[in-house]
Amino acid sequence: MAKKQTGGTPATVALTRAGIDFTLRPYEHDPRAESYGLEAAAALGVAPERVFKTLLADLDGQLVVGVVPVTGQLDLKALARALGGSRAAMADPSAAERATGYVVGGISPIGQRKRHRTVVDESALTHDRVLVSGGRRGLDIELAPADLLAITDAVTARIGR
Repeated sequence: MAKKQTGGTPATVALTRAGIDFTLRPYEHDPRAESYGLEAAAALGVAPERVFKTLLADLDGQLVVGVVPVTGQLDLKALARALGGSRAAMADPSAAERATGYVVGGISPIGQRKRHRTVVDESALTHDRVLVSGGRRGLDIELAPADLLAITDAVTARIGR
């Protein structure tokens, strides 16, 4: 059963409403950190391959979401192929913030202001549980990959490199 939240983020509210089991994993965020995801992995003592970052891209004029391990990068050509598009480019950070309702470094794939087509890197399926941003810097959510796919209505593909 999902944990009860008080003063949660849109991500935690969405998970609670959906009845999805998740664990909040807060940590002390250092604003000087060069990589939010690697910082989270180190602070939480988890393998970095289990921590995923949420990136927004412009695919043929529409914003889409790519969720990839923090140990790699988003392959924009693979993202475009996975969604049947022709050309993807990284979204402007301010456009990503407006579209999701989250700040860069704390963008969760869950509970975004508007639902965007989402692709989760297929490597997520090799783990029992993965971590994604909980909707603010210094807060991750741990959940089963199948639940991440369900709550975001995502497809999987090899989009990380």
